[in-house]
Amino acid sequence: MATTWIKSLHVKKDRSKAKAISAIIDYVENPDKTDNGKLISSYGCDSRSADEEFYMSKREYEDITGRSQGWRDVLAYHIRQSFKPGEVDAETANKIGYELAMSFTKGNNAFVVATHIDKAHIHNHIIFNSTALSCDKKFNDFKRSGKAVRRISDLLCVEHGLSIIENPKPSKGKNYGEWLGDKEPSWQEKLRQKIDEVLPACSSFEDFLAAMKAAGYKVNDKRKHITLLAPGQTKPTRLNTLRGDHTEEAIYAKEYRASGLLNRSKKPCPLALRNSAF
Repeated sequence: MATTWIKSLHVKKDRSKAKAISAIIDYVENPDKTDNGKLISSYGCDSRSADEEFYMSKREYEDITGRSQGWRDVLAYHIRQSFKPGEVDAETANKIGYELAMSFTKGNNAFVVATHIDKAHIHNHIIFNSTALSCDKKFNDFKRSGKAVRRISDLLCVEHGLSIIENPKPSKGKNYGEWLGDKEPSWQEKLRQKIDEVLPACSSFEDFLAAMKAAGYKVNDKRKHITLLAPGQTKPTRLNTLRGDHTEEAIYAKEYRASGLLNRSKKPCPLALRNSAF
């Protein structure tokens, strides 16, 4: 069983096209998540220089067609394919991801498939160039492309003996698109995931905020409640609205209680502890 979503990747106003492409390729090819790069495959490009090849194809496209959309240009498309824990090995997952990318693009676009094994569920990140290999046209994103990706993924799962979701129903707290995979997670859910990713390596709250900034978030800690704004997000998220283990107060409490510096019967005060070490 695998869930999927697809989204377009645009250049940010504060980044060049080359840097934007390089950033997403670097993220998905992280050696710590791909068994030192062993779980990376590619088509129409060398995975080691995919960012440069993607960029050069866009320069050639502009030379051939004379068209340029500037910051509105779609640089690439990102497909995420997540498998049920324990149902597939990493090598098979990468093979399925490759077949999914080849089928969806019909072999017209270069792509990279990176299989991540850093989570309980093995998942693929597929980045395919919006510019065709011929450099004279671009991928034409179409209505309900998310469903097309899911259907191809389901067929491949069946071919490889994996289960699929039959008569899916959305779980509580998620809309149908999020659960099914047609839509990416909400901004709050992505923020929770990022906090879970960076927090274990932080030794202070300042380290945590610095890690979030390094991950691309804009952090405003000058107000009573800290806010974080993800790349592409229009309205910042207040940290204290995440609830549970992801609020500012909970982060302090978790670290202080682990170190024995905070009595469990006392409620931590984020404003008082903000500059303290964990």
